[in-house]
Amino acid sequence: MNEETTSARERQGPLDGLRVIDMSGMISGAFATTMMGDFGADVVMVEHPEVGDPIREWPQKTEDGESLSWKSLGRNKRCITLDLSADRGRDLALELVADADVVFENFRPGTMERWGLGPDDVHEVNERAIMVRLSGYGQTGPKSEKPGFGTVAEGISGWAHANGFADSEPLLPPISLADLTAAQFALQSTMMAIFERDVGRGGSGEGQVIDVSLTEPLWRLFFGAVEAYDRMEYVSERNGNRHSSTAPRNIYETADGYMTMSASNQKIWERVARAIDKPHLVDDPRFEDNETRVENVEALDAEIAEWTRQRTTEEAIEVLEAHDAIVGPVYDMEDIFHDEQFRAREDFVEVDDPDVGPLTTFAPIPKFSRTPGEVEFLGPRHGEHNEEVYRGELGLSESELADLESEGVV
Repeated sequence: MNEETTSARERQGPLDGLRVIDMSGMISGAFATTMMGDFGADVVMVEHPEVGDPIREWPQKTEDGESLSWKSLGRNKRCITLDLSADRGRDLALELVADADVVFENFRPGTMERWGLGPDDVHEVNERAIMVRLSGYGQTGPKSEKPGFGTVAEGISGWAHANGFADSEPLLPPISLADLTAAQFALQSTMMAIFERDVGRGGSGEGQVIDVSLTEPLWRLFFGAVEAYDRMEYVSERNGNRHSSTAPRNIYETADGYMTMSASNQKIWERVARAIDKPHLVDDPRFEDNETRVENVEALDAEIAEWTRQRTTEEAIEVLEAHDAIVGPVYDMEDIFHDEQFRAREDFVEVDDPDVGPLTTFAPIPKFSRTPGEVEFLGPRHGEHNEEVYRGELGLSESELADLESEGVV
């Protein structure tokens, strides 16, 4: 942990004093370090001098061409430029790493080693550094050197096969799910490695390498699926909005929209049956327990949908909630933006940005009682913190920095 980090950041969240060098691009590593920055870590993001992070070009954009995706993903990070493939760039990168707690990278396996920035190089200058390596297929195996994006991982992990309706093609998610899931696994494993280094059994005092693929974290979410195939050769099929192990669970059409409902245990199902004025369904042999409800889900959903279609979403939810059923509306972002629960939880925060002005963004999640997160600033400009980091922290002179700029190193 770096005691001097606080001077660079005013906030004191639970990760205050933790220094992170983020050499990754796009989403997986970046989302993990965004979370760390939200909670007080000093995150220094490294981008190529000529071309910034691709997210800077993502829609939606303001009239002035500022990507709002970048403003979200780049928040709470100090941004510098550096050509890691150049000899002088490598030397500067190792200077940055020398007092870092964590280093993130997501280049194709072998790239960092070719540049002299592999784990051995990192640990030679900082044996305590935790190096988090994200890649499409992981650092080992016959496919490790292939390029990999989240779309491919969503197919290989089994997720696309499982997603969609029974009579439709496999369906990709509407968000970068593989990248975002890998980010969460990377973040969790980083915290584990920090605990092992600093606390567990007195702390080993040593860093280590964390190897995160895009495919495995998403695959790991299918708990029970490996065991079911091993023992029964069972392969799940697409079920649309239904669940293969519990019923009823679906999105139901209402008179003016849609609503969600899940009754994953017997008591909740009995409440639903009473709420929809069909208590006799509880004693129907087709629906007497969860197993038979799953087997007869078409008939079950038809009984429920007959009731929901005759009521507005608000009316249906009000009746079902009065019976303590588990239900909710189907929101879009406009609905969420104005929802009383999200507002009461203070899930939005407005941040003044020099490029786009006041902008509402996600507040840090989850909530901490003593050391809450904070959004200090939104995604910075390309190379905005070069002077601060290179001159203020690495001690380069004005002329040295100018020479590096003219050479295209920074």
